[in-house]
Amino acid sequence: MKEALLTAKEIVKTYPDRQEPILNRISIEIYQGDFTIIMGPSGAGKSTLLYALSGMDTLSSGKVLYRDQELGTLSEKRMASLRAREFGFVFQQTYLVSNLTLFENVAVAGYLEKGKTDKEVREQAESLLARMHVESAKDRLPAQASGGESQRAAIARAMVNRPGLLFADEPTGALNRRNSEEVMELLTSLNREGQSILMVTHDVKAAIRGDRILYLEDGKILDEMPLPPFDAQIAKEREETVSTWLRSLSW
Repeated sequence: MKEALLTAKEIVKTYPDRQEPILNRISIEIYQGDFTIIMGPSGAGKSTLLYALSGMDTLSSGKVLYRDQELGTLSEKRMASLRAREFGFVFQQTYLVSNLTLFENVAVAGYLEKGKTDKEVREQAESLLARMHVESAKDRLPAQASGGESQRAAIARAMVNRPGLLFADEPTGALNRRNSEEVMELLTSLNREGQSILMVTHDVKAAIRGDRILYLEDGKILDEMPLPPFDAQIAKEREETVSTWLRSLSW
C-alpha cells in the first residue's frame, strides 16, 4: 500500500471577485514516490491547487497535511523552514537571480539548509549542474544562457536540498519541443530514483511521463487516470491513450 506524503481534506479557495470557488472541496492524496500530474482546461484552478498544496497560498477552508503536519497551523517561520527543507519548486519562468551565475543561483539555495559547509554546498551544486547537463554553462548569467539551460539550472536549484516533494508548475511551458523533452527526461529520471513530483501541465507529451493524472475542472477533481511506468518505446501509444481519455472529459 502506498504511503500518503501529502493529503488535502475538503480544501476550498474563494476570491471576493469570483462567484464560484476556484477550489471546491477538493480531497486528494499525493503518494510517496509518485509522479502526479494535474491537468484541466484554462482557468480550472490547476496552479491555485498546486500553490494551496504547497502552502504558498492560504485556504478559505479545509486543510493540507504534509507528513502529518497541518500546513495551516505552522507559523510563517516554520513554514519557510519546511519549504527550504522539504519542498522544491520549478515554475514556467525560472526566477533565477539575474546578477548571479547559474552555479551561484544553485549554491545560494543550498545554504538555506543549515549545517552544510561551504565545500558541501559547492560540491552539491557542481554535481547537480552536471547531472542536469548545464556544467558548460554554469558560469553564465541567466541572460547569457539558453531557455533550456536556465530551466535545467532551476531544477538543480530546486533539488539542491533534496526535497521530499518537488512542485512543478508548467515547467516546459516556455520551452521549445527539444528543450521540453530534455527537461521531462530529467524529471522522469529523478522520479525513477524515488523523487516525488507533483506537476501542473497542459502538454500531453509532458503528462504521459507521470504515473497518475488528476483532471481538474470548475475547481473539482472530475476524474483520474493511473498509468504504468513510462516506457519511451511506447510513448506514442501512451499519448493516444491519454488524449482519448482527455477528449472523453471534453478537454
